[in-house]
This record gives sequence, structure tokens and C-alpha cells, in this order.
Amino acid sequence: MSVAAHQFLDAQSQDDLYEIAERTLPGGGLGGYSLPEDVRFIIAHGEGNRVRSVDGRWYLDFTGGAGANILGHCHPAVVDAVRRQAGRGLHYFGTLNDTAIELSELLVETIPCAEKIAFTTTGSEATAYAMRIARAATGRDRILKFEGAYHGNHDYAAFSQFPAAAANYPQATADSGGVPRPLQETMLVAPYNDLAAVEQILHTHAGETAAIIVEPVQRIIFPQSGFLVGLRALCDRYGVLLIFDEVVTGFRLALGGAQEHFGVTPDLASFGKIIGGGGPLGCVAGRADLIDKTNPRHKGKLDYAYINGTLHGNPIAAAAGLATIRELMKPRTYDRLHEGCAKLTHACQQVLNRHGLTAIAAGRGSFWQFLFMAREPRNQMEILASDTAAMRRLDIEMMRRGIYVLPGVRRFTSLMLTDEEIAETADALDGACAALH
Repeated sequence: MSVAAHQFLDAQSQDDLYEIAERTLPGGGLGGYSLPEDVRFIIAHGEGNRVRSVDGRWYLDFTGGAGANILGHCHPAVVDAVRRQAGRGLHYFGTLNDTAIELSELLVETIPCAEKIAFTTTGSEATAYAMRIARAATGRDRILKFEGAYHGNHDYAAFSQFPAAAANYPQATADSGGVPRPLQETMLVAPYNDLAAVEQILHTHAGETAAIIVEPVQRIIFPQSGFLVGLRALCDRYGVLLIFDEVVTGFRLALGGAQEHFGVTPDLASFGKIIGGGGPLGCVAGRADLIDKTNPRHKGKLDYAYINGTLHGNPIAAAAGLATIRELMKPRTYDRLHEGCAKLTHACQQVLNRHGLTAIAAGRGSFWQFLFMAREPRNQMEILASDTAAMRRLDIEMMRRGIYVLPGVRRFTSLMLTDEEIAETADALDGACAALH
């Protein structure tokens, strides 16, 4: 940390910093989350699976940079790669750089659907561009998505992400002000894990539908047996493209993402988070004929899909991504990652059971969350029907005991999770459960 940064923090208490944040940032935050005042904190440092607040308290971190920090904070290989690249250049624009090319080759070799990739800055951009490519390739306007699925922050994603009640399928409902009403007619909505509903919608709207976009694991909801295979078959039958939103599942379920894990290959897929090692980088991957719709030499053609961004292929993020993926390629990486999450959820379930709560430590792979229900959910409506208020209270009690989770939000384990940290989490949960009674 620089001398100036040290002086700033030394001169400012956490309360002082919150006062500045309240004056300069909407809601005193950095996005869509607002924590209660008695548990909120300001991060000054991250190390391994922990973050330290500016007032010196350490938290065991299960937010994991929204899933990006699969290696934990400040992994030596990533830090070294970023330092080396920073000495060569932070940013370029308008032409290729060698680090981005090296990463593009690794991504094409690793992602099953990737005959080519197009870089973006974020996962949100990647889903927006995947939809644009699908519309350009098919000449159709509509995209089918699933109720409760999160595909980023752009206008086309801002429908039926946070439903309070079941949709009038396939009618989409905007979740935000400022979204143009005509866009509602371009989005169709179906319940997750319901192939019959998808087929009924496609039977009516296939000629207008460019693609189905799906999170292979929708937040904490895993696909039922045959669901993703069924989507692939329906897309083939009705001439619709299949888009996997792998911004979260990519390089987390397996080296080849959900495509490898579930054995289903989409036409296009969007990625972010891990491919930039937590830095500003994403991509759209897919069939060469589809990705080539973005070739700048095709400008002026009706099926050209415009993609451009100042930070596309940023060399710092590309270096971090290369270092991260190379660590993930080492032997038994995914066995260790998934075993850690299984141990964690098992230990937590024992605590929940001991306290007599009708709740589960849901999750598989490296995804987990506490849900006040008797079994894993099949769709968003089943989660809404559970005791979400109790879920949030439990998560807040966990934060009071030094476990950093976003209340009511899916969380992640990293490759660095230890048995001692699992025991620490179970002990915090024991105290949190006792506080609920």
C-alpha cells in the first residue's frame, strides 16, 4: 500500500469512511447490496480466504468476489503475473496484445463450445453480446430466459430476475426503472427445470425466438436430470440457439465449466470472473460462424454484431486469468475444490439438524447457501415459498460472528478452504442458530 493510502486510512476511522461514502456513493455502497449498519464493514485487505476491515477485524470470506476468487485473495501466482504485466503495460487499445492472444488460445482449448472467442470487459457485457449475436445470426428478436435467473445489469437482463410472485408465463416483468417498455416484448420467461413449459412457449414463439439463455446452475438451483439435455434437444428441434451463461459456472464446476460437467454443449456461452482472475475481463465463446458475426471486417452487413470496448482483452486481467487457469489445471484441483464444499455443507447441516431447524445447507461443487426448506429447490418459486426472512436473519448472525456472506445470496468456497476454516464456520453457525431461538 502506498504512503498516501496509509496516511488516508490512518487519518480516517471506519465511521469517517462511511460518512464519506454516504456523501459520495448512492446508498453508501458499490452496487445492489446494502448491509445493516451493525454488521457492515469496509474492506482494507484480502489474504487467502479472509478479508480485513479498516478497523482491523478479520472475516472468513465466502463471497469470493462474487465467485471470481476461486484461488482466494492474493494468490502468489496471480500477484506475480499481475506485477510482471504491470511492468510491461497496464492498458492498450486498438490493436492486439500478446497476453490477450495467449489467453484466447487457452480459452479455445479449454471451453467445449469455443471454436472462437470474443473478449468483453464483464460478464454482463458477455451475456448482452451473446444475445446480440444470436439475434444477428437468426434475424429474430426474442430471447427466452428463466424466472429468477441473473444475466447481468443491462436492459435485456433486467426482467424477472427478482420476482415476488410467479410470472404469467411467458410474460416478462421489468425489475428496474429506466428499462424501455418495448423491450419487454423481446423477452420470454419460463420456470426453471420445466421442459414442458419451455416446449409450449417455443411451439408458439419459435419463429420469433433467437435463443434460450440459461444459467446451467441458476444461483443455487441445480438442473434436474435431463433438463439441460432437453433444452439442447428443443433448441435443435425448433431451430433456436442455446446460450449458456457461464459467468459463474465457467471454470468453477470443472475446467470446461458446466458444459463439461453436465455433458451439454451450447451454441454460445458467456464468461467472466475467473477468466480474468477477478480482473475486468469476460468473453463470448461459441461456434466460429456465430462469433464471426462480430468480425469488424463485416461492418455494414445486416448480420454483423457490433462488439467493442476500451478494456476488451486488457493485459493485466488477461495475465491474472492465465495465472488462475493454470493453477486450476493442476492435478486434483477440482476434487479438492468440491471435497471442501462437501465437507463444509455436511458440517453445517449437522449444526442445523442439532438445532432442530427445517433448513438445509444447500449446494454442490463449490456453491452453497442456507435455505429454510426441507430439500433442494427446483425453481425460484420454491425458494420464495420458503422462510426467506429466517434465512436472512441467520446470515446476518453469521456476519456478527465474523463470517462474510451476503444475506440471502449464494456463496462460494475457494480452493484454499481448510478444515480449520470449516470448523470455524460450523462453530459460528452454532452460535447463529442459538441466536435465532
